[in-house]
Amino acid sequence: MEPKEFKQERTLVIIKPDGIQRSLVGEIIKRFENVGLKLVAIKMTIPAPDFIEKHYTLDPEWRKTTGEKNIKNYKDKGLALPCDDPYKIAEIVLNNLKKYMSAGPVIAMILEGAHAVKIVRKIIGSTEPLTSDVGTIRGDYVLDSYEMSDTDGRAVRNLIHASGSIEEAEKEIGLWFSPKEIINYQLVQERILYDINLDGILE
Repeated sequence: MEPKEFKQERTLVIIKPDGIQRSLVGEIIKRFENVGLKLVAIKMTIPAPDFIEKHYTLDPEWRKTTGEKNIKNYKDKGLALPCDDPYKIAEIVLNNLKKYMSAGPVIAMILEGAHAVKIVRKIIGSTEPLTSDVGTIRGDYVLDSYEMSDTDGRAVRNLIHASGSIEEAEKEIGLWFSPKEIINYQLVQERILYDINLDGILE
């Protein structure tokens, strides 16, 4: 990867309906800005259930991997499985996500900067808030768990979606934003973050 491209890595972040309802938008964006990531696109929308399904199934393997991951989580926690078919479990997960993500407005944004995908994933914490580390967004602001969401028959409420890889980010950004909605601009702080010799400080 070229140095310029390396510093311009982009990732998609969605503040989910519970994040907006709990008035955590500013706090969530602040976490990303504090580390040096740049906001290059943002919008509020109420996504349709079909759009949410398209979002989560951009990866043709999503159903298989999601089902298998959920089965492993159930077994690791000693919980009873709703069934042992990963595709059936994935369909339950998807239907719950469609209800959750279309229940109210969401905020979609693109963040740019070095290691954007990994940095954002580190800041937000693991998918389940209960097991997210203290200091992460999910660990600090949510008390939900897989056990509680499964008992209630709903998606786990964890405030945020973030792309899991550079390839996934490219696909998700293309789904949520048109090229004209993404703004290329410079921030003053980028000179401190990326200038090799900090040449501009004493000028």
